[in-house]
Amino acid sequence: MAETSVPFRAGREGYASFRIPAVVATSTGTLLAFCEGRVGSHDDFGNIDIVLKRSTDGGRTWGPLQVAAKNGDDLAGNPAPVVLDTGRILLVHVRNAALATESAIRRGVVSAADGRRVWVQHSDDDGATWSAPTEITKGTKRPEWRWYATTPGHAVQLAGGRGRVVVPANHSLPPAGRDNGTEGKYNGGHCLLSDDRGATWRIGYVDDNTDGYVNVNETTAAELPDGRVYFNTRNDSTSPGTRADAYSEDGGATLVKPFRPQAGLAAPVCEGSVLQLRDPDVLLYAGPADPGFRALMTIRASADGGITWRSAHTVDGLPAAYSDLVRIDDDAVGLLYETGDFSAYETITFRRVPVTELT
Repeated sequence: MAETSVPFRAGREGYASFRIPAVVATSTGTLLAFCEGRVGSHDDFGNIDIVLKRSTDGGRTWGPLQVAAKNGDDLAGNPAPVVLDTGRILLVHVRNAALATESAIRRGVVSAADGRRVWVQHSDDDGATWSAPTEITKGTKRPEWRWYATTPGHAVQLAGGRGRVVVPANHSLPPAGRDNGTEGKYNGGHCLLSDDRGATWRIGYVDDNTDGYVNVNETTAAELPDGRVYFNTRNDSTSPGTRADAYSEDGGATLVKPFRPQAGLAAPVCEGSVLQLRDPDVLLYAGPADPGFRALMTIRASADGGITWRSAHTVDGLPAAYSDLVRIDDDAVGLLYETGDFSAYETITFRRVPVTELT
């Protein structure tokens, strides 16, 4: 049976709310649950830290809250952790001024210094302590891009010889005509690549499409058994459905085809997460399954690399929003997700789901 625990609850431990979950398992089996700790409110801007809790018993209990990344009284957010083959844990994330709202950034009224910037730091002790952050904006963000976000959720390291790290991301473009830049059609997707385990970074694929059909937004990724990288994204447009996906055959450098609608995943406009299981070979997707509301958190499974999907595990009918998935051990998968009785943003809850339920 599935087991649940609640690592983060709004209004506790010095934070008004917790949002944007990400979870990884370290090389020793410790689970690291990340999210944004929002000091003053539920808003997407303001004084925001990246906070962390650790579990050494597979997510049944959690240690004390730690601050993994802090930007003074400004914002550090969108945690994109990844565990490397060396055991080192990278934490890629973004920073901006506290009062720089997404609308203001997309409209171009925020200076480059106050806008979205990309940073990375690392831990070599299972997430107990973290290095000072290093800015990598110059190699990972084009000058014309305005809004910018990493994932949300975990990033991936590919199984190939160079151990490439792939961090899905999204951005917005400057507007044309009388538009102001907040329109969904100016959303675009890309990824960050590192072939030296996070020492240097560059931009991989870029998918921009301003025709209003598929507008790539928050994106997550998984490496399929055949070596392709599968990208699944939130789609803020009027195309069929609210999800889209794409494949890369060169480790994220390019896409085989631009993102196309994935109508097999009925969902509201919301982030969703993916995870490739290796034994057995099943691709998982987690996200709310009610097509009109952020509710009904469900894990769906694909046996053909994301072409078709079936419902595998429904948590409950409660409000639910962002999520992330992690392989805990041979027997269980972990789901870290936003949920609550009356709002999706009351808690970030962790659920252990037996692998046998998903395959």
